[in-house]
Amino acid sequence: MTGGTVFDIGYQRYTGGREGRGRARRGVFRDGVRIALGLGRGGRAKVLPWLFIGILSGIGTVMALVAGAANLMRGDGAAEQMNLPTHADLYGIASIVLYVFGALVAPELLCRDRREGVIQLYLVRPLTGGDYVAARWAAFLSVMVVAAWLPQIILFLGLSMGARDPEAYLRAHWIDIPRFLLAGVAMASYITSLAMLTASFTTRRAYASIFLVGLFVVSAPFTVGLARELGGTAGRWMSMFTLTSIPVHVNDIIFGQVSELTDEAPARELSAAIRVGWYLAWTIVPSVLLWWRYRRMTP
Repeated sequence: MTGGTVFDIGYQRYTGGREGRGRARRGVFRDGVRIALGLGRGGRAKVLPWLFIGILSGIGTVMALVAGAANLMRGDGAAEQMNLPTHADLYGIASIVLYVFGALVAPELLCRDRREGVIQLYLVRPLTGGDYVAARWAAFLSVMVVAAWLPQIILFLGLSMGARDPEAYLRAHWIDIPRFLLAGVAMASYITSLAMLTASFTTRRAYASIFLVGLFVVSAPFTVGLARELGGTAGRWMSMFTLTSIPVHVNDIIFGQVSELTDEAPARELSAAIRVGWYLAWTIVPSVLLWWRYRRMTP
């Protein structure tokens, strides 16, 4: 045997604090937010999320300009008298943009990791499949909430600054703030749950996006037409299967008025408890199924 040389290259044992699963969850959450917004990635990854955020901002800006111009020309309150769209109507108007945004962006957070096997690297750390998908769900929910709130905030600021007496406007309409914040969380939770569950069934982002967009697009005319044909109680319940209207019914309950999207929906005649319960079923059940699919995943 020949002798060898031992080199000391300075390896040392780690003696710092071990943060465990909490840090791992936060890391997956932060990475999910960055993926959803295209941060730290190429220009093509940023196009879709920021395009939709820009469209949503534009909707709020246009509504604020139109209502502000009406109030300036005819006096405060003219926008309401002219029945121009308000905070209660905004989510109904912007809902299709939010749905497509969720359908196109949510698969980015799950499909790539499964297709490229990256999820196996996450799971060799002190992180379970349930931790991983919960952090991803929370990350996309955060992005969706901000996207939903942004046009409402722009509209509120525009109406406040456009009023002849901004202070009086704030005193009269401050209640709109908690209303649109709560309605925005409801809208974002619904979209996040459906979009993430759909993405969990495929490794191809395009498949998940096309299926979800198709589901939203096809369900509306089919259920609306069938509800009108059936009429009565059966028609009202069939109208509840219009997926694009489910969170908007909750928005109507929060604001205490019917929005333009649900103005002719037979489901609006059902009690508030039924509409809220139906919304919770379509939000909670997909979230639980998503967690169940990932909870036993091991490296």
